[in-house]
Amino acid sequence: MDFEAKARAVIEMEADSLREMSSRIGPEFGEAVRLIRYSLENRGKVVVVGVGKSGNVGHKIAATLNSTGATAVVLNSQNALHGDLGLLSDGDVILALSYSGETQELLGLIPFMRSFDVKVIALCGKHDSSLSKAADVALDTWVEREACPMNLAPTSSSTAMLVMGDALAMVLLESRGFSEDDFARYHPGGSLGRALLLKVGDVMRRNEAIPMVEITAKVIDAVAEMNRSRAGACLILSTDGKLAGIFTHGDFARGYEKNPAIGELPVADLMTRNPISLTEDSLAVEAVKKVGEKRIDDIVVINAEGKPVGLIDAQDLARLKLV
Repeated sequence: MDFEAKARAVIEMEADSLREMSSRIGPEFGEAVRLIRYSLENRGKVVVVGVGKSGNVGHKIAATLNSTGATAVVLNSQNALHGDLGLLSDGDVILALSYSGETQELLGLIPFMRSFDVKVIALCGKHDSSLSKAADVALDTWVEREACPMNLAPTSSSTAMLVMGDALAMVLLESRGFSEDDFARYHPGGSLGRALLLKVGDVMRRNEAIPMVEITAKVIDAVAEMNRSRAGACLILSTDGKLAGIFTHGDFARGYEKNPAIGELPVADLMTRNPISLTEDSLAVEAVKKVGEKRIDDIVVINAEGKPVGLIDAQDLARLKLV
């Protein structure tokens, strides 16, 4: 058996199912987003309920909603009739997951959930199913076949349901104006959260930790400064103390290949002028972005007068777990 080919076939089959589902997105999706947004704006929440694999998918959808500022809880279908319905409140939105739309445990809950003033959104693969008919809005997650070779194990169908949940969460996020700052508040322990909460001034090297030489210095002087401060770059200062350029280990390596006597050359001849820079009050995430986008290892921090006050090394970002 060609295991690699089989794996690609499974992935392609599921990807095809997602593309087909995407082509069927209609106005009912917008109505679902509006129902959830209205509930959240009126202090309601999203209650996710499903059975089996759909229940597992529901846990992930609820987690994604919570992480993007949309309050969501998971209702255990087995315990719902034994007290857990108490987590329901008027104004909530029910997100009911069942591919067949005929899951009896779930259908049996609908009348009791309807005793509250709630809206029901179904994620279902059968548009004419009992669940779809009982819902206020039904989102179509039908797939032509499962990726399972016997067309039995939930694979393509569970992926489609998960992705539909992601689509709901992401469109809802954007419609509510959820920002990077909001994301950071809900993810303070993650690398992106820390990068969004911290300022450049919180992570940069300062004072004696900054390798600097004047523009009249030689390359050997800049290398000595880098070794002293254990940095991968040296800042070059003009006669008025402003930033003139930056000289890096990479610059030295490239120059050495051309001229082994590079140490005696003026550093101004080999430095990079107008290097990438930020200010102290910039968000640390800006430094993370620039390191990735520009493929650089060092960012200069300057003040309003154009004088260097700090240096950010990519290794510092990694050490602080910001990347």
